[in-house]
Amino acid sequence: MAELFEMIQEAKKFIESKTKVSPKYGIILGTGLGKLAGSIKVETAISYADIPHFPTSTVESHAGRLLLGTISGKPVAAMQGRFHFYEGYSMQQIVFPVRVMKFMGVEALFVSNACGGINPHFSPGTLMAITDHISLLPGNPLIGPNDERIGPRFPDMSEPYSNELINLAMKAALENNIRLERGVYASMTGPSLETRAEYRMLKTLGADVIGMSTVPEVIAAVHAGLKVMGISVITDSCLPDALEPATLDKILAAAATAEPSLVKLIEKVMQAL
Repeated sequence: MAELFEMIQEAKKFIESKTKVSPKYGIILGTGLGKLAGSIKVETAISYADIPHFPTSTVESHAGRLLLGTISGKPVAAMQGRFHFYEGYSMQQIVFPVRVMKFMGVEALFVSNACGGINPHFSPGTLMAITDHISLLPGNPLIGPNDERIGPRFPDMSEPYSNELINLAMKAALENNIRLERGVYASMTGPSLETRAEYRMLKTLGADVIGMSTVPEVIAAVHAGLKVMGISVITDSCLPDALEPATLDKILAAAATAEPSLVKLIEKVMQAL
């Protein structure tokens, strides 16, 4: 664990040597949602490939850059692209950037993702504030020796998604005529989409949406003492009795349709902080 702590410090020092921004808020932009970068007054953009120990994005639509600047006057570090278990990365690699952001001074993490809608009331293009999650991933980023400098051995997960931030988002959505639902996010490995039987199972378990990311980063963020707000963009309907084939093009198109509302929502929440 001493080696992990040293790796975090090395990445932190490299990033800090390239920017004058001291970020208070972290942002992770999911599939097809990279355009929020346009709302950031960017001071510095760093390729993941240049940052010590950072993985690199291999998924289409993930730019693979760390942006440092401001949104609504608030200092941010934004990941334009994330890492997934299905890319072959370990849980430790997936959450490494979150840990680096914590040591850079980040206090709250905003996570977005594209996902499939299991709740029949959530049509493609709908935004959903994540209130809780179900992990069906084969692992946890906290497995192994624990370094108390990073976080406690047994972090409490009774409120992984900050009710304070959810309430701010709901208020901002209401004031700006943005449809924002609330619900439970389930995560599976991918990259294959789920079967009809799996969608039935997920609905029975209480999931409103299904995706292939987010949960590891949120666990690491809570472990590090960060407040978290998660927003899912429903890009396709996953109703087992009315299931239609989903393609990446359709998913990206649905994400693009919802993206302006997501950008506005994040901007308004930032203003309210």
